Amino acid sequence: MRNYIRHLKKRLKEGMLFEIMGEVKWIYGYSVKYKGAILLYICLGIFSTVMGLGTGVVSKYIIDAVTGYDSSALLPAAVGYVAMMLLNVGVNAWSSRVTAKNRIMVSQEIRAEVFSKVLSADWESLSEYHSGDLLNRLNSDVNTVAASVLGWIPTFVTGIVQFLATLGLILYYDPVMALLALASAPVTLAMSRILMRKMRIYNKKMLQVNSEMMAFNEEAFQNLQYIKAFGLMKKYDGLFQDKQEYYRDVQLDYNKFTIMTSSMMSIVGMGVTAACFGWGVYRLWTGVITYGTMTLFLQQAGNLSSAFSSLVNMVPTAVGAATSAGRIMAVIDIPAEEKADIEAVDSFKEYARSAGGVTIQARNIDFWYHNGNKVLERASFYVKPREAVALVGPSGEGKTTMLRILLGLVEAKGGSVWAQTGDRTLAITPAARKLFAYVPQGNTMMSGTIRENLSLLNSDATDQEIWTVLEDVCADEFVKKLPEGLDTYLQERGGGLSEGQLQRLSIARAMLCDAPVMLLDEATSALDVATERRLLRNIMESARNKTCIVTTHRPSVLTMCTRVYRISEQEITQLDEEGIRQIMLEF
Repeated sequence: MRNYIRHLKKRLKEGMLFEIMGEVKWIYGYSVKYKGAILLYICLGIFSTVMGLGTGVVSKYIIDAVTGYDSSALLPAAVGYVAMMLLNVGVNAWSSRVTAKNRIMVSQEIRAEVFSKVLSADWESLSEYHSGDLLNRLNSDVNTVAASVLGWIPTFVTGIVQFLATLGLILYYDPVMALLALASAPVTLAMSRILMRKMRIYNKKMLQVNSEMMAFNEEAFQNLQYIKAFGLMKKYDGLFQDKQEYYRDVQLDYNKFTIMTSSMMSIVGMGVTAACFGWGVYRLWTGVITYGTMTLFLQQAGNLSSAFSSLVNMVPTAVGAATSAGRIMAVIDIPAEEKADIEAVDSFKEYARSAGGVTIQARNIDFWYHNGNKVLERASFYVKPREAVALVGPSGEGKTTMLRILLGLVEAKGGSVWAQTGDRTLAITPAARKLFAYVPQGNTMMSGTIRENLSLLNSDATDQEIWTVLEDVCADEFVKKLPEGLDTYLQERGGGLSEGQLQRLSIARAMLCDAPVMLLDEATSALDVATERRLLRNIMESARNKTCIVTTHRPSVLTMCTRVYRISEQEITQLDEEGIRQIMLEF
């Protein structure tokens, strides 16, 4: 017996129940923060229950008065009935307003926590989630959980109070009627146990389908130019229809499941209602009760069954909320980036100004991604202040990965990377990325004005400083020609400007942050050779003590670099003049 109990506990811990309990506990943690609001909702729910019972009793006296049992009670009962109804309407309206405010507060708090966790999460672990899936969790799942944070406990307590009060009222008038009204309870409980697992499975599947739909839509809209350019509109329309069809099938499957279960419950409920009605008619026929009592019986029997059903119906609601909580917890539990001493980094950066710049050195670096793809093995290189070093090589061989290691986005599995200035050294960690001004591949402009985009890394930048860097990156002329100049609004992904113009603005933004090391990842790929050479020359002249690392496929860049390293077959090799010429011929 003891072994059986131990085995049962183990199965529970490994199974769905233990998983749900963990999710419920997480939701409860938020509920505790809003115990004042929850207590208010409980009071309002109890008040609404009392009003419902009161109007039921008053309606009994009205009917009895109308049917001649006690006509003197008609006016007071009618006045009381109207007063209770109006009071209930007013309280419900106020409750709805308070609920809306608190629900918004809860959803914003959870959403802010999730958003903050995403920003500080380990980059490689986070990259396993599609951005559309993250958006769905941040919005749909958070809204579901927020409703449960404030609703679970009040709904449960109010349901219990309504159930017990209604049961007590019916017992007061007729115990047999109370037993008949509870006849559906055993069936409802039995079905809820059977259906709980299926509900969980369906909820997970529907939430996953929603995430897939959002991910598909987001990718399609982001690549709309590509889709149009290759005439893929019909193909993507078909893909969308396929997604819709799958989504429809999942929804209809769940709908079929709910219809079957609700139909069974309705049949049980109809049987109970018929039994209550028959008993009431029999009691009325034998003269034991009045017409008003008969009406009260039928009304409260329905309320009793409804109260019990609402308690049982908390199961699918709870399962849905717990499933959403689990999806949120999965994001929140992503390991955070390594925390380091920010003050030490700031001190190092400030010291570098007087020490003449920063040297970056990587030695014997090994790296592979979570999927096992090995990218670097015992790779080494260095770059000193006032130097520009190029990393070249075939696509996919590790150039961008090396920059990610320098930025602390991913961590080397072996070897070491550090920065040095004067007699100080600093290990490269996520906090150390403040040493770098990074210009990644692709379009990184945000929606907003050019001024807002350029000031993103330096909110104190003056117009004069902005125009100076724009001149350095050969962007001042085209910005001046824009209708609003620096206040020209850029649409999503910089719509309205060319790729070359956007690249120059990205470089200008990086220069404004005044970091000692610049990382340019194919940052001039959209520029013509003359503009590219002029831009790079201006950067090196204006940078003075800056350190510059570039990845490139452009031969024009190599002639301006102090050293060139080739990344190929997981190794980094410094090229001599002959090797550089050969690379330039291969480009």
